Amino acid sequence: MNGLARASVRFRPASFAGTFVALLFAAAIVMACGTLLQTGLTAHVAPVRYAHVPVVVAPDPDAEITVGHGDDADTEGEPLTDTPRLPAALATRIAAEPGVAAAVPDVAFPVLGDRMPALTGRNWDARAIDGAAVVQGHAPAAGEVVLDPAAAQAAHTGIGRSVTLTAPGGTAAYRVAGLTATAGGTGTAYFAESAAPRLSGHPGLADAIAVLPRPGVGTEAVADQARHAVGDAAKVRTGEGRGAAEQPRLAGAKEMLIAIGGSFGGIAAATAIFVVMGTVALAIGQRGREIALLRAVGATPRQIRRTIATEALTVAPVAGLTGILPGVALARWWLGQLVHRDAVPHGVTLAVGWIPMVAAIGAGMLAALAAGLLAARRPSKARPSQALGEAAVERRRPGIVRTVLGVVAVAGGAVLAAVAAHVTGDAAASIALGVVFCFMVGVAFLGPVVAWLAAALLGLPLRAGGAAGALAAANTRANARRLASAITPIVLVTAFAGTLLCMQSSIQHESSRQIREGVVADQVIGSDAAGLPAGTVSAAARVKGVAGAVGVLRSGALFRAAGSLNSTSVLGVDGDPADLPGVLALGVRTGSLADLTGDGRTVAVDTLLAGTAEVGVGDRISLWLGDGGTLRPRVVAVYGRGLGLGSLLLPRAVVAPHAASAFDTEVLVHDRAGADAGAVGRDLGRLGVPGLRVTDRAGYRAEADRDLELNAWANRVMAAVLGGFAAVAAVNTLVMTVLDRRREVALLRLTGATRRQVLGMLRGEAVLVAVAGLAIGAGIAWITLVPIARGLTGAAPYVPPATAALLAGGALVLTLAATALPARAILRRRS
Repeated sequence: MNGLARASVRFRPASFAGTFVALLFAAAIVMACGTLLQTGLTAHVAPVRYAHVPVVVAPDPDAEITVGHGDDADTEGEPLTDTPRLPAALATRIAAEPGVAAAVPDVAFPVLGDRMPALTGRNWDARAIDGAAVVQGHAPAAGEVVLDPAAAQAAHTGIGRSVTLTAPGGTAAYRVAGLTATAGGTGTAYFAESAAPRLSGHPGLADAIAVLPRPGVGTEAVADQARHAVGDAAKVRTGEGRGAAEQPRLAGAKEMLIAIGGSFGGIAAATAIFVVMGTVALAIGQRGREIALLRAVGATPRQIRRTIATEALTVAPVAGLTGILPGVALARWWLGQLVHRDAVPHGVTLAVGWIPMVAAIGAGMLAALAAGLLAARRPSKARPSQALGEAAVERRRPGIVRTVLGVVAVAGGAVLAAVAAHVTGDAAASIALGVVFCFMVGVAFLGPVVAWLAAALLGLPLRAGGAAGALAAANTRANARRLASAITPIVLVTAFAGTLLCMQSSIQHESSRQIREGVVADQVIGSDAAGLPAGTVSAAARVKGVAGAVGVLRSGALFRAAGSLNSTSVLGVDGDPADLPGVLALGVRTGSLADLTGDGRTVAVDTLLAGTAEVGVGDRISLWLGDGGTLRPRVVAVYGRGLGLGSLLLPRAVVAPHAASAFDTEVLVHDRAGADAGAVGRDLGRLGVPGLRVTDRAGYRAEADRDLELNAWANRVMAAVLGGFAAVAAVNTLVMTVLDRRREVALLRLTGATRRQVLGMLRGEAVLVAVAGLAIGAGIAWITLVPIARGLTGAAPYVPPATAALLAGGALVLTLAATALPARAILRRRS
């Protein structure tokens, strides 16, 4: 059997090369997703700031809820959307422990200054953490600051001179008390211990507490004492855990990596296995005559199955091993892009382990083995006397089991699409790929039937194309199974890539529309620095020609819905809610924004969020703000433009204490009737805020569109991974199919068909394959997109003409090239 398997590989290189390519790319996909999953599970960041602090007390980066009751109770956690903090008073309790020499609160906040780079403000005691020391001057007292030499030089100031600095807690002039060593505190402004908490905008809170042990006291002993002091109020971190305290965004990044490697990776891996099984089945099906001949000369079904298994176990491990390095390279590039886009903290490294390798190789081996044995099951059981006769004629109808499985898969896709139509938000998006996959499995199982129908329908215009067209139409109807194997990958490309790209384009299109219709401000003040200080709103309101100004602080929050926590965007607005219609048209559906109070007891919510959380006007909604602070406000209004503007509307005074920075994101300005917009814009640009920029309504909308474009990157990468793999599978299958038709082409040439007619026939078949694949794939994508788009945006899906043209043109070029090139090679050999 081993010799027969080796001979098959040697004498049918095209089929085995196709199988090898499919297995290689499948292994690369599984390896990449598995590596990202492992990275998400094990990700850590080496401590930098806390490198010399053995124990760090940090806030819990997750919000937690209890689901169920009694023995069925379970705790669910979700990363907070912003920087969590803990009470600075915990430092006093920790310092009282016998093994603790000092417990130092670490307070950090953004600081702005004219002609200065962005600075991080800190309390003076925090110098014990980073080792900063005053080399000139003295420690800061009230109204004083210690700068690093680079910042002082940029501001043209020095010791004893004054500098104006803006922090979330206010703007004031400070006397420069001293300068730090460059190596110790670059980019840092140290304030008096009594002033820093107020300036941070979060008085009484700290980012973390550094715990320093007494001489002779070990790290674990001090950590135990710190745990005793803080109880459940905070997390005590040692070793590599100190990096997580330094980078609180690590928790959210780990969840994202797990989602990419797990959720998307599961679909990608299933797709890869699905493609491998189809390719292997095609390769075995092309050897029907060979298997029939073996049966005719006395080979037993067991011997044929053993030969197929040996072939699979010969090719699959080599292809799997070859795909490991490309998979690691893909995962490394993907992680690097996430770090570059600030979605993953710097310092997270790729975790390459043996588990993803085993999964990549093992999945390919099992898929190849299962597909080979299933494809060979019927021909291996044929009676020797009937084997050659059955192999000579293609079966018209699929088997009963295959038909039942196909119908079940299509029904499952329809059910999932119906479920998606009744949910909103992330729940709708998470169903999308499942819907596509179910329909794809249904198309694969019912492929011969689908191909026969496509050939019957699309073959009619082919017959009008002369002898070549007639040959193409006859061939496609007579060889429905071969046609199905070529159509399926095109369906795969169109369905997956179309769904992912158009789902994101639908979100972008609707968000952009809501921004265009919702932002009615005449001027928008933004900042290239950390943000706009709170005084910017009142200063803008005093400018001549300004009727009103509203400050906007953008943040995030979690809300509870159906026993789970979901993240959303928050819009914190400053001033009287009655001024909002002059700058923001939120599209209120029910209730009134005038009922929004400044004490956090009321909230306005977007329609989609209201549907997900199942709340309406008068109901209460459970919220966790950016740093974990909880609210349970009453809904006073439901509006319709939250996708583009923000899903929760709260007063700025409620949001600011829980946001990473209490600086405004932008200030929206409404001009007086008849005011000169250009003059107003120029006057606003002279407000003297560091990094300030003023744009009109059109400029702000264009900038928002660019931000939405950046957020679409993740879906484009997923579409590229799945669509690229499916495209490779399509080319692979088409090349295998054409190369297997050497005898058919030779027979056509012997019966008088010209080279041009043969190429015309193959081009006609390629066009039929492309059109059928595009039509079926587009149908699957549309069935998926309609409920998903309505769940995510509340509107119909949007298909960009450029995307549709790219997919259609790509599929057509792909099929024509993958058919013409091997066909010309065959004809050259026969000429």
